Order: sequence, then structure tokens, then C-alpha cells
Amino acid sequence: MPAAYLEARAEPSPAPTLLVLNKSDNTLAIIDATTLKVLGHVSTGVGPHEVTASADGKTAYVANYGDRETIGHTLSIIDLTTRKEIRLELGDLKRPHGIVEKNGFIYFTSEVKKCVARYNPKVGKVDWTAQTDQNTTHMLVPSPDGKRLYTANILSDTVSILDIATGKATHIKVGSKPEGLDISPDGKELWVGHDGDGGVSVIDTEVGKVTQTLAVSKVPIRIKFTPDGQRVLISDPERGELYVYGAKTRKEIQRIPVGMAAVGIVIAPDGKRAFVASMAENKVSVIDLGSLKITGSIAPGGMPDGLAWAEPRENNERNVNP
Repeated sequence: MPAAYLEARAEPSPAPTLLVLNKSDNTLAIIDATTLKVLGHVSTGVGPHEVTASADGKTAYVANYGDRETIGHTLSIIDLTTRKEIRLELGDLKRPHGIVEKNGFIYFTSEVKKCVARYNPKVGKVDWTAQTDQNTTHMLVPSPDGKRLYTANILSDTVSILDIATGKATHIKVGSKPEGLDISPDGKELWVGHDGDGGVSVIDTEVGKVTQTLAVSKVPIRIKFTPDGQRVLISDPERGELYVYGAKTRKEIQRIPVGMAAVGIVIAPDGKRAFVASMAENKVSVIDLGSLKITGSIAPGGMPDGLAWAEPRENNERNVNP
């Protein structure tokens, strides 16, 4: 269970904050989202890949995936005020990757176990699992109503739909090596990127079927809807570009060069800015979503990838648990 606290190396940060994982440094960078100043770093486990924040913006949860030599089997639970970490042992839930907060719970995937698990902060333990029985269950997104989870299974070429109440899984066949995915704010469409063929599947969630496949880029590795549901951002690590698509037209609006090995994307809750991590260039690009221009750059550490936004509940009502 939780290991000893690890002391942080900075003063407490104001909110809102941008959270950035540095794969080669094994750290979480905490960044003032207004000034873009790096406020400090907190140690994580080996190979931190994805991060999420609690609804009240006080705690970060990191999936420690590991690397080529180490099979990850922990979550880092980080108090963003005191900058202290507790490392939670996951047992056989190895290679945790995709991680999201919904309704006060922390859901994460386990590639080795071929499942999605749930950490319950109120009781301090994992209290629910649901099998996908698919290969390389990787990224994860919840439905807006919190009743379902969607996962991309890279080596099975499927997306799993998990009913949280029953734990039952159903699967939808998509393109080659699906990874990045996101759901529209109204919950009606799920967009899934295929690393193997450069396509994006558009899934009607009400009928559970692919309605269109878009030829987008070479490797559409991460996908994010804007909060208003009007646009979709897609990062391509091989081309070092961010693609901006119209959600309704399903047409490309613009390409923005953000640097090679472009991966993680997060959008500010007000929809005015996006942040895109470029692992190869050790930077995070700041993009004005009005002008679709790069307005800043952050150096958070080595090989930045997973991103998240943390903001106190009283300043961010959209994150209040129903």
C-alpha cells in the first residue's frame, strides 16, 4: 500500500495549474497556468505516462507505466498544496496508463491485466475492476454522465465500452492500432485515432457504431474536443503537428507546427488555450484557440507527455461532481 511521503522541492502553488509529466525525469511539473512559470517538480514512479486531477484541484494522480526495463505497478498520489507524494502499490494491475477522474473516483487502465480499475480516494484502495480482455488496453475516457468508460485497445484494433454499474464490456472494431480518443461534450460522438493507418474513427455512441472514418494524419496519437464541442484537436508525433478539425464538418481547419514527438494535449476549461507536449523538444506549446497561433512555450523537463489541468472547485464549477 502507500509508501512513505516524498518531500517536494517548491513552495505551494496558486491555482489554476497546468500539470505536466516528464518521462525521462520521472517527475510531475507544476506550472502556473497564468504566468506559465514552472513552480516546481515532484518525483513520481518510473515512466509516468498520464495524469489527472481531482475535481477540487487539490490532488494529482499519476499512472506510473514504467519503461523498457521496468514494468510499472504504482500510482503516484500527489498533494498539490504540500507537494508530497504517496505511491500506491497496484499489485497485478501492471502497466497502468490511461487515467481519468469522474464523480470522485479515479479510473485507470492496466495493459497487463487487460482491464480498467477504479481507485476510491475515500477508502484509499482499488474497489472496482472491469475486464476488457483485449490486448493493450491503453487510453481511457468517461462518458459525460459517468455511466460508461471507453478504452482503446491498441493490439486488438478495438474500442471497449464498459458499463460502470455492471462491469460488462462490449467492443467496437476500428482501424489499426487505436490509441488516442475523446468524447464530445454532449456524449454523442467518440473520436478514435488509429496509429497504424493514420485514420480517425467517428463513433455514434447511441448506436455503438463507426459512422465515418477520416484520413487525418500519419499518427493521430491524441485527440481532444474543445469544451464547446465545436472543434477537435489531434496531435501527430511523427509530423510534429497539431491538426484542428471542425467537429460538425469533420474537415481540417488548420495545422499548427508544435514540435516533433507531439503527444499530450490539454485544453483550459474556458476553451481559450490549448497546451501540447513535444517529447523530442522538451517543451509544451501554448496555443491561442481564437487565433490558432502559438503564443508561448514552456520547458517543463525531459520528454514531457501526459498533461492535466488542476483548478479549485470554487473557481471551476464545471468540474463539480454531480
